[in-house]
Parts: sequence; C-alpha cells; structure tokens
Amino acid sequence: MSTRGVATLFDALLRWVATGMEGAGTAIIAIGALAATWVFVRGLLAGGAAHESYQGYRVNLGRAILLGLEFLVAADIVGTVAIDPTFKNLGVLALIVLVRTALSFALEVEVNGHWPWRTTDVAFRSAAADARPPDGPRPVA
Repeated sequence: MSTRGVATLFDALLRWVATGMEGAGTAIIAIGALAATWVFVRGLLAGGAAHESYQGYRVNLGRAILLGLEFLVAADIVGTVAIDPTFKNLGVLALIVLVRTALSFALEVEVNGHWPWRTTDVAFRSAAADARPPDGPRPVA
C-alpha cells in the first residue's frame, strides 16, 4: 500500500472516530437527560420533597451535559487538528472549545456550588466541620 493510500485510510479512520465521539457525546446528553428526568419523576411520585427532587434533577442533568460536552470537545479536536488543520479551522475550533469550556465551568459551579479549583478547599472545610463536636450539652470532665 502506498503512503498516499495509508494517509487516506488514516484520514477516513479519524473521521469515523470523530463522528463516533460526536455520537457518543450526543447520546450521553440525551440518555442522561432521560435518566435524570426518570429519577426526578420517580422521586416526586414516591412522595419525596419537591425541592430536593428538583435539586437532584439539576445535578444529574448537569453531570450528563458535562460528560457529553467533554466528548463533543474531544470530537472537535480530533476532527479539526488531526483531519484538516487549517488556520481557519483551528480558529473555529478555538472558539468552539472556548464556548464549551465556559459552559462546562458554569455547569460545574451550578452542580457543585463552587469553582472546580476549590474542590480541595471545600472538602477540607467539610472534613473540619464533620470533626467538630456537635452543639449541645457537653460532658463535664
């Protein structure tokens, strides 16, 4: 097989990979939305608190969207950088990644209630709060 034939085969393979990753990202978002909706409705029908069910719904839906966006960004990178790396396509990729990254950060804050880089600080505060003795009567020593 000639070098040109191998390159053509490799380009075709990368296009399939990018298309598969796009499909996976879309499927993750769609299935995640359906699953989050199912859990939400089931919680309401079981007599759960509406506010807690709604908060859980937002968290589950946000996680599905975040995971799907990761796949879509990866598909864009493979499709642009590996297949057709022109300056125009790289500029478009940069804008797409910028918008999706901003959306991911916004969803991360919405789901977890803090910036992603504050995870260890929040975990430390939570552990410190758990280590404090409960309020109330204290034994006399």
